[in-house]
Amino acid sequence: MSHPVPDLPVFDLKSSAWTLTVLRLHTADVEALGAALAACGADSPGLFDHEPVVIDLAALAADDLAVAFPALLVTLREQGLLPVAVQGGSPAQMAAALEAGLPEACARLPRSEPAAQALADEPAEASAEASIEPAGDAPSSVAGDVLAALPAEEGGEPHRMGGTLVVDTPLRSGQRIYARGADLVVLSAVSFGAEVIADGSIHVYGPLRGRAIAGASGDSSARIFSTGMDPQLVSIAGIYRTTEDPFPAGVQGQPAQVRLEGERIVIEPIRF
Repeated sequence: MSHPVPDLPVFDLKSSAWTLTVLRLHTADVEALGAALAACGADSPGLFDHEPVVIDLAALAADDLAVAFPALLVTLREQGLLPVAVQGGSPAQMAAALEAGLPEACARLPRSEPAAQALADEPAEASAEASIEPAGDAPSSVAGDVLAALPAEEGGEPHRMGGTLVVDTPLRSGQRIYARGADLVVLSAVSFGAEVIADGSIHVYGPLRGRAIAGASGDSSARIFSTGMDPQLVSIAGIYRTTEDPFPAGVQGQPAQVRLEGERIVIEPIRF
Protein backbone atom coordinates (compact mmCIF):
# COMPACT_ATOMS: atom_id res chain seq x y z
CA MET A 1 0.00 0.00 0.00
CA SER A 2 1.46 3.34 -1.00
CA HIS A 3 1.53 6.33 1.31
CA PRO A 4 1.27 9.93 0.16
CA VAL A 5 4.53 11.81 0.18
CA PRO A 6 4.37 15.06 2.19
CA ASP A 7 4.73 18.18 0.12
CA LEU A 8 8.30 19.45 0.18
CA PRO A 9 9.43 22.96 -0.71
CA VAL A 10 10.97 23.31 -4.13
CA PHE A 11 13.86 25.29 -2.66
CA ASP A 12 15.13 27.00 0.49
CA LEU A 13 16.80 30.39 0.81
CA LYS A 14 19.58 30.61 3.37
CA SER A 15 22.13 33.29 4.09
CA SER A 16 25.79 32.29 4.15
CA ALA A 17 29.16 34.02 4.05
CA TRP A 18 31.93 32.75 1.81
CA THR A 19 35.59 33.46 1.30
CA LEU A 20 35.91 34.84 -2.23
CA THR A 21 38.75 36.27 -4.25
CA VAL A 22 38.59 39.97 -5.11
CA LEU A 23 39.92 41.15 -8.45
CA ARG A 24 40.79 44.81 -7.97
CA LEU A 25 40.91 46.59 -11.31
CA HIS A 26 43.35 49.43 -11.94
CA THR A 27 42.34 49.91 -15.56
CA ALA A 28 39.15 49.92 -17.60
CA ASP A 29 41.12 48.65 -20.62
CA VAL A 30 39.69 45.14 -20.97
CA GLU A 31 42.24 44.13 -23.59
CA ALA A 32 45.18 45.12 -21.37
CA LEU A 33 43.61 43.33 -18.41
CA GLY A 34 43.13 40.15 -20.45
CA ALA A 35 46.75 40.21 -21.59
CA ALA A 36 47.98 40.67 -18.00
CA LEU A 37 45.80 37.82 -16.70
CA ALA A 38 46.90 35.56 -19.56
CA ALA A 39 50.56 36.25 -18.72
CA CYS A 40 49.92 35.52 -15.05
CA GLY A 41 48.11 32.28 -15.88
CA ALA A 42 50.89 31.20 -18.26
CA ASP A 43 53.44 31.51 -15.46
CA SER A 44 51.17 29.76 -12.94
CA PRO A 45 49.02 27.20 -14.80
CA GLY A 46 45.77 26.47 -13.00
CA LEU A 47 45.96 29.63 -10.89
CA PHE A 48 42.58 30.82 -12.20
CA ASP A 49 40.97 27.39 -12.48
CA HIS A 50 37.23 28.24 -12.30
CA GLU A 51 37.87 30.70 -9.46
CA PRO A 52 34.80 32.76 -8.45
CA VAL A 53 35.74 36.43 -8.08
CA VAL A 54 34.26 39.73 -6.96
CA ILE A 55 35.28 42.64 -9.20
CA ASP A 56 36.46 45.64 -7.17
CA LEU A 57 35.99 48.94 -9.02
CA ALA A 58 37.17 51.26 -6.22
CA ALA A 59 40.26 52.40 -8.14
CA LEU A 60 38.07 53.38 -11.12
CA ALA A 61 35.20 54.97 -9.20
CA ALA A 62 36.69 58.44 -8.63
CA ASP A 63 37.04 59.09 -12.37
CA ASP A 64 33.77 57.26 -13.10
CA LEU A 65 35.49 55.39 -15.92
CA ALA A 66 33.15 53.50 -18.23
CA VAL A 67 33.65 49.75 -17.97
CA ALA A 68 32.63 47.51 -20.87
CA PHE A 69 31.13 44.83 -18.64
CA PRO A 70 29.99 42.41 -21.40
CA ALA A 71 33.53 42.35 -22.82
CA LEU A 72 35.01 42.17 -19.31
CA LEU A 73 32.90 39.13 -18.43
CA VAL A 74 33.95 37.33 -21.59
CA THR A 75 37.63 38.11 -20.94
CA LEU A 76 37.56 36.95 -17.32
CA ARG A 77 35.80 33.70 -18.22
CA GLU A 78 38.30 33.04 -21.01
CA GLN A 79 41.06 33.30 -18.38
CA GLY A 80 39.31 30.83 -16.04
CA LEU A 81 37.77 33.36 -13.65
CA LEU A 82 34.06 33.28 -12.81
CA PRO A 83 32.82 36.80 -11.94
CA VAL A 84 29.90 36.71 -9.48
CA ALA A 85 29.54 40.29 -8.18
CA VAL A 86 31.02 43.79 -8.10
CA GLN A 87 31.87 46.25 -5.37
CA GLY A 88 33.22 49.75 -4.87
CA GLY A 89 32.10 51.33 -8.14
CA SER A 90 30.42 54.66 -8.82
CA PRO A 91 26.61 54.67 -9.11
CA ALA A 92 26.89 54.62 -12.91
CA GLN A 93 29.41 51.76 -12.86
CA MET A 94 27.32 49.71 -10.44
CA ALA A 95 24.21 50.27 -12.57
CA ALA A 96 26.08 49.14 -15.69
CA ALA A 97 27.36 46.07 -13.84
CA LEU A 98 23.85 45.14 -12.71
CA GLU A 99 22.57 45.51 -16.27
CA ALA A 100 25.28 43.02 -17.31
CA GLY A 101 24.10 40.57 -14.64
CA LEU A 102 26.53 41.37 -11.82
CA PRO A 103 24.92 42.30 -8.47
CA GLU A 104 26.62 44.33 -5.76
CA ALA A 105 28.66 42.23 -3.34
CA CYS A 106 27.84 42.26 0.35
CA ALA A 107 29.92 44.61 2.46
CA ARG A 108 33.21 43.21 3.65
CA LEU A 109 33.62 42.36 7.31
CA PRO A 110 35.73 44.89 9.25
CA ARG A 111 39.49 44.35 9.13
CA SER A 112 42.05 45.48 11.63
CA GLU A 113 43.17 49.06 11.10
CA PRO A 114 46.80 48.22 10.16
CA ALA A 115 45.64 45.65 7.60
CA ALA A 116 43.09 48.02 6.11
CA GLN A 117 45.71 50.74 5.81
CA ALA A 118 48.20 48.32 4.24
CA LEU A 119 45.65 47.41 1.58
CA ALA A 120 44.79 51.05 0.96
CA ASP A 121 48.46 51.96 0.54
CA GLU A 122 49.41 48.85 -1.47
CA PRO A 123 50.91 49.94 -4.82
CA ALA A 124 49.52 48.43 -8.02
CA GLU A 125 51.98 46.42 -10.08
CA ALA A 126 52.34 48.11 -13.45
CA SER A 127 52.71 44.85 -15.34
CA ALA A 128 49.57 43.17 -13.99
CA GLU A 129 47.12 46.11 -13.83
CA ALA A 130 45.17 44.09 -11.24
CA SER A 131 45.66 42.67 -7.79
CA ILE A 132 43.87 39.88 -5.97
CA GLU A 133 43.00 39.75 -2.29
CA PRO A 134 40.84 37.65 0.03
CA ALA A 135 37.49 39.12 1.01
CA GLY A 136 34.68 38.34 3.37
CA ASP A 137 34.37 35.64 5.98
CA ALA A 138 34.36 31.89 5.68
CA PRO A 139 31.16 29.85 5.72
CA SER A 140 30.14 28.03 8.84
CA SER A 141 30.61 24.29 8.59
CA VAL A 142 32.32 21.61 10.68
CA ALA A 143 33.55 23.57 13.71
CA GLY A 144 33.54 26.64 11.49
CA ASP A 145 36.88 25.64 10.01
CA VAL A 146 36.34 23.65 6.84
CA LEU A 147 35.49 25.23 3.49
CA ALA A 148 35.72 22.04 1.47
CA ALA A 149 35.47 19.05 3.78
CA LEU A 150 37.93 16.23 3.38
CA PRO A 151 36.53 12.78 2.49
CA ALA A 152 35.53 10.92 5.64
CA GLU A 153 36.89 7.64 4.29
CA GLU A 154 40.37 9.17 4.33
CA GLY A 155 40.08 10.06 7.99
CA GLY A 156 40.57 13.61 6.86
CA GLU A 157 38.42 15.61 9.25
CA PRO A 158 40.57 18.35 10.79
CA HIS A 159 40.90 18.52 14.55
CA ARG A 160 41.84 21.18 17.05
CA MET A 161 44.94 21.05 19.21
CA GLY A 162 44.75 24.08 21.47
CA GLY A 163 44.55 27.12 19.24
CA THR A 164 45.75 25.24 16.14
CA LEU A 165 43.80 23.39 13.45
CA VAL A 166 45.60 20.20 12.41
CA VAL A 167 45.04 18.31 9.14
CA ASP A 168 46.60 14.84 8.97
CA THR A 169 45.93 13.90 5.36
CA PRO A 170 47.00 15.31 1.97
CA LEU A 171 44.91 18.04 0.38
CA ARG A 172 43.99 17.31 -3.22
CA SER A 173 43.25 19.77 -6.01
CA GLY A 174 39.99 21.60 -5.36
CA GLN A 175 40.03 21.08 -1.59
CA ARG A 176 40.17 24.11 0.69
CA ILE A 177 40.74 24.43 4.43
CA TYR A 178 40.29 27.55 6.57
CA ALA A 179 41.56 27.84 10.15
CA ARG A 180 39.35 30.55 11.61
CA GLY A 181 41.10 32.52 14.36
CA ALA A 182 43.92 29.98 14.51
CA ASP A 183 47.12 28.66 13.03
CA LEU A 184 46.90 25.80 10.52
CA VAL A 185 49.18 22.75 10.50
CA VAL A 186 49.10 20.32 7.57
CA LEU A 187 51.02 17.09 8.22
CA SER A 188 51.20 16.14 4.55
CA ALA A 189 51.23 17.63 1.05
CA VAL A 190 49.10 20.49 -0.27
CA SER A 191 48.60 19.57 -3.91
CA PHE A 192 48.50 21.88 -6.92
CA GLY A 193 45.02 23.42 -7.01
CA ALA A 194 44.38 23.02 -3.26
CA GLU A 195 44.11 26.02 -0.94
CA VAL A 196 45.00 26.50 2.72
CA ILE A 197 43.82 29.60 4.59
CA ALA A 198 44.46 30.68 8.18
CA ASP A 199 43.89 33.78 10.26
CA GLY A 200 47.24 32.95 11.84
CA SER A 201 50.32 31.20 10.43
CA ILE A 202 50.41 28.15 8.16
CA HIS A 203 52.78 25.20 8.65
CA VAL A 204 52.98 22.54 5.94
CA TYR A 205 55.13 19.51 6.78
CA GLY A 206 55.33 18.34 3.20
CA PRO A 207 55.30 19.86 -0.30
CA LEU A 208 53.29 23.07 -0.60
CA ARG A 209 52.22 23.20 -4.25
CA GLY A 210 48.83 24.92 -4.01
CA ARG A 211 47.83 28.29 -2.62
CA ALA A 212 48.56 29.43 0.94
CA ILE A 213 46.87 32.47 2.50
CA ALA A 214 48.03 33.36 6.02
CA GLY A 215 46.92 36.31 8.14
CA ALA A 216 43.57 36.19 6.35
CA SER A 217 42.01 38.56 8.90
CA GLY A 218 44.82 41.07 8.51
CA ASP A 219 47.57 39.75 10.81
CA SER A 220 50.76 41.00 9.15
CA SER A 221 52.92 39.03 11.59
CA ALA A 222 51.62 35.69 10.28
CA ARG A 223 54.03 33.45 8.37
CA ILE A 224 53.94 30.47 6.01
CA PHE A 225 56.31 27.55 6.54
CA SER A 226 56.85 24.45 4.40
CA THR A 227 59.41 21.69 4.14
CA GLY A 228 58.96 21.83 0.36
CA MET A 229 58.10 25.38 -0.76
CA ASP A 230 56.70 25.22 -4.31
CA PRO A 231 53.36 27.13 -4.19
CA GLN A 232 51.16 28.61 -6.89
CA LEU A 233 50.51 31.60 -4.68
CA VAL A 234 51.33 32.84 -1.19
CA SER A 235 49.64 35.69 0.66
CA ILE A 236 50.01 37.34 4.05
CA ALA A 237 47.49 39.96 5.25
CA GLY A 238 46.24 40.58 1.71
CA ILE A 239 49.64 40.99 0.03
CA TYR A 240 50.28 38.38 -2.64
CA ARG A 241 53.09 36.82 -4.57
CA THR A 242 52.78 34.22 -7.32
CA THR A 243 55.33 32.20 -9.26
CA GLU A 244 55.17 34.93 -11.90
CA ASP A 245 57.76 36.57 -9.61
CA PRO A 246 60.43 33.81 -9.41
CA PHE A 247 61.40 32.60 -5.96
CA PRO A 248 64.98 33.09 -4.79
CA ALA A 249 67.60 30.44 -5.54
CA GLY A 250 67.69 27.77 -2.86
CA VAL A 251 64.01 28.18 -1.98
CA GLN A 252 62.06 26.40 -4.72
CA GLY A 253 61.07 22.98 -3.42
CA GLN A 254 63.17 23.44 -0.30
CA PRO A 255 62.36 24.11 3.38
CA ALA A 256 61.45 27.80 3.50
CA GLN A 257 59.31 30.43 5.16
CA VAL A 258 57.25 33.35 3.87
CA ARG A 259 56.92 36.56 5.86
CA LEU A 260 56.12 40.23 5.39
CA GLU A 261 58.76 42.91 5.48
CA GLY A 262 56.80 46.14 5.40
CA GLU A 263 54.49 45.56 2.43
CA ARG A 264 56.84 43.19 0.63
CA ILE A 265 56.61 39.40 0.61
CA VAL A 266 59.92 37.82 1.63
CA ILE A 267 60.64 34.14 0.96
CA GLU A 268 63.77 32.70 2.52
CA PRO A 269 65.21 29.25 3.23
CA ILE A 270 64.98 27.59 6.62
CA ARG A 271 68.39 26.57 7.92
CA PHE A 272 68.47 23.47 10.07
